[in-house]
Formats: sequence, structure tokens, C-alpha cells
Amino acid sequence: MGTGDAPILPHAGLAAPVYPMRGRACAAGYPRRVTSDVPGDPTAVPPKQMGAAYGLGRSVITPLARAVYRPRVEGRENVPRTGPVIFASNHLSFIDSIAIPVAAPRPVHFLAKSAYFEKWASRQFFTAIGAIPVERGAGQKALDALDQQRALLEDGRAVALYPEGTRSLDGRLYKGRTGVAFLALQTGAPVVPVGLIGTDKVMPVGARMPTLSERITVRFGTPLDLSPHGPASSGRARRGATDEIMAAIHALSEQELANAYNEAPAQNPIDRIKQVLPHERL
Repeated sequence: MGTGDAPILPHAGLAAPVYPMRGRACAAGYPRRVTSDVPGDPTAVPPKQMGAAYGLGRSVITPLARAVYRPRVEGRENVPRTGPVIFASNHLSFIDSIAIPVAAPRPVHFLAKSAYFEKWASRQFFTAIGAIPVERGAGQKALDALDQQRALLEDGRAVALYPEGTRSLDGRLYKGRTGVAFLALQTGAPVVPVGLIGTDKVMPVGARMPTLSERITVRFGTPLDLSPHGPASSGRARRGATDEIMAAIHALSEQELANAYNEAPAQNPIDRIKQVLPHERL
């Protein structure tokens, strides 16, 4: 699962890890919630309190971005106009999280690292484009992020996620992590695959501003019903659903397949062992 750069459970067919559970999170099959319920967290922006800033941002930023960057948008008719929806996209550039909300025919929310919300100006901008702060990381932090996304879906909203987990630096499409499938299987939300083309040329890694000399293409595919794969508690179902999502993204983006996870090089022997041993990336 990805939130721009992101994040883990076990490999297909293995049992899910056991975590202490309580309250609403327990009933939903999630571990104890932390990120969304930290008292006094200055970056916390509950979904239902985002209305004014997001509404203003969407009414201003979306038409402005469409006029300036002239994105080619295909398959808008495939996007359900109401109800919970998960947009699952390839990830090439920082600007991807702006391109999808700009191209989509309905409001879209995504998670962004909480550091973006520390300063007033950046907090206003990211809130205006539908971002919700989250602590990045694996383990409990990754599961807290899933809990936030589930809350948005339960509220009938649309969320955008990157199954690869982080941006592809070489343009290839990497193996999908199972967090998106986990959410879809648990909530019943349809998954709309998205293929982004050219965002890495509009704003390459390291660039401070997007260029106006390139255009991007956003392709929305046919919604996927992943329920035939089985329940969210099944590792085999999560893996099978993830592979279906990635195949649909590949058909839209037409990228070369990496056939590997997009992971940073291991920094020590223990990390190298963890990467080699079969385990599920969320």
C-alpha cells in the first residue's frame, strides 16, 4: 500500500500476524488505533472537518491545474460517482497525488506524511487538495494508515493509494503490496485501477517545480470487484486480489514490469534476511 511513499502482514497463504486489539478497531479486525486518535495532534485533520478548505481548494486548484497542465483523461465514465471507491495507481512522481484528484470526476482523498502539515501554508495547501496526515512506516504505523483509509471509505468517500508503496525511480512497475486489496476485501469498496503516464517527465524526482512543456495522461480503468478472491483474512485472497489490481494497472500504464518489490537496499544483515524471507508487504 502506498500513501505517496509508503509502506506489511505475511506472504500469500501464510497466516496473518496477531496484534492486540480493542474497541472499534478490534471489531473491524485492526490493531489498536494510534495515528488518528492522538490527543492534541496539531496535524490531525478529521475527514468531516475538511469540508471548507477542501471544497475551496477543489473549486480553485482543479480547474486551474486542468487549464495549465492540460491532462489527457481517459475512462472518467468508469469512476462511480457515489459510494466508497479505492483508486489504485502506479506511482512515478510527487505530482501523482495532485494529478488523480484533478482528473477524477469526484473528490478524492489521499494520505500524506505528517511533515507536510507542520507549517501553516503547506498544511492549507495539502488539506485543500484532499490530503490527510499520517505517520509513515511499517508495523503499527502502516496499520494505523489502513484504519484511517477505512474510516474514509466507511464515510462513502474515495481514496487514492499506490500499491507499489513508493515512487518508481526507474519507470518500471513494481510488485504490489497487499494493503489496497486488504482494504477492498474488508470494506467491499470497488477498486478503480489508474494508469499515470508522463508524470515523471512533468515533475522528475528532485525537481522543485513541475514543467509546463510536458503533458500527462490519466487512465481510469473498469472498477474491480475483488470479492471472488475470498475474505480479507485470507493471505491467498489478499495476494490474488493484489495481483489482479496490478495486472489492471499494468494494462493501463503499459510500463515495463520489475517483478520485484520497490524497497530501499537493506542497511544491515537483519534487514537483508527480512527482505529475502517470504513475508507479506502491506
